[in-house]
Order: sequence, then C-alpha cells, then structure tokens
Amino acid sequence: MTGESSDAEEKMELQSTLTCPHCARAETLDMPQDACVVVHLCAGCGARLTPKVGDCCVFCSYGDVPCPPVQLASDCCGGRIDEAP
Repeated sequence: MTGESSDAEEKMELQSTLTCPHCARAETLDMPQDACVVVHLCAGCGARLTPKVGDCCVFCSYGDVPCPPVQLASDCCGGRIDEAP
C-alpha cells in the first residue's frame, strides 16, 4: 500500500542543473537522496564549489532544483551549514 511519502517521492525531482558562478558552465547532475553534496568541481573551469552560507549543499546554492530533503521540507543532513569554524 502506498502512503503519503511515496506520493511526495514520485513528485520529487532527482536531477538539478548546477551553474558555476565563475564560468557559467551548466551541468545537469543526479542528486543523491540520502547525502548532501558539499563539494563539486566545475568541469569547465575547475572551480571548487561549496554551499553558500545558510545552504546545506551545492544543489541548494547553485542548482535550479534544490536537494531532495529540501524538496520534502525535511531536515537536510542535520541542518544548515553556516559559517566555517
């Protein structure tokens, strides 16, 4: 029997197009459902992308679709990533 979570999961988008803020290269990537991606190397210029302050992952910062936990309005990977220590 299907519950509400499976309905939400069916509507969840699992791909996001990341756009590099340095060279504007766009890459469409699959997003993991069970982990945050906190580092991505741009295939265009090699820049090391990390989440902006307050975002949990690079998809939330640079993607056209937020990560799956944020789409489900749940706590992503233990919360927001704020300023570095």
